Amino acid sequence: MNNILWAFGLTMIAGLSTGIGSALAFFTKKTNKKVLSISLGFSAGVMIFVSLAELYEESVSILSGLLGESNGQWLGLISFFSGILVIAIIDKLIPEVENPHEIELVEVMNNPVAQRHLLRLSGFTALAIVLHNLPEGLATFISALQKPSIAYPIVVAIAIHNIPEGIAISIPMYYATGSRRKAFYLSFLSGLSEPIGALVFYLIFRPIVGDMMLGILYGVVAGIMIYISIDELLPSAQKYGEHHLSIYGMIIGMLIMAISLIILS
Repeated sequence: MNNILWAFGLTMIAGLSTGIGSALAFFTKKTNKKVLSISLGFSAGVMIFVSLAELYEESVSILSGLLGESNGQWLGLISFFSGILVIAIIDKLIPEVENPHEIELVEVMNNPVAQRHLLRLSGFTALAIVLHNLPEGLATFISALQKPSIAYPIVVAIAIHNIPEGIAISIPMYYATGSRRKAFYLSFLSGLSEPIGALVFYLIFRPIVGDMMLGILYGVVAGIMIYISIDELLPSAQKYGEHHLSIYGMIIGMLIMAISLIILS
């Protein structure tokens, strides 16, 4: 029981580090659209790099170990594009708000159309991160139980990933609603999905969710995060600020995640 509580506590720390990112919303000026643009670009860069350099690679690695290199690569690829298809269908089914591309955004906080768009963006990002956190939380939880010596670096790595994810959720919510409390709560709850998901998966689904399912889940989540980044985060980053600011933010996000993966590998 002590080992389970210890593993759950580590997973909780990793998941709730999204709150650190969301706290940055408290220091963001309402009218500073440059900060919004850079932050959204940064978040897209983080999600794209993590998806391709970590989640997709891990998916193919797990599946190749089980099915052989060729079959593992094919199933990983199918899982990846299945994730894109799933979130594209969800995107299609959710009613569209008026397209804010066609209006001049003089003041985001006073523009109901822009606010609705950012609210939708924040919800999509939260959904992607919740889906990302479920298999990630399970992996953290199980590694802490099976091999405690590697638990700490895994928790640190995931916590670093989750901080900019908190930014990706909280800043659009803050600009959409003007409420720091709502921005923090949404980011906090998305992070809470990681330890809760880990515990639910372990207690209920662990007997039937083996390495095969975990490998598929990593591929699916990677596809979901790529779609969110390209379809929602990057266009919004360019729309609410200068084009190059969003690109600079994206490159910085990729660079930071690349360095963190090297340092913690």
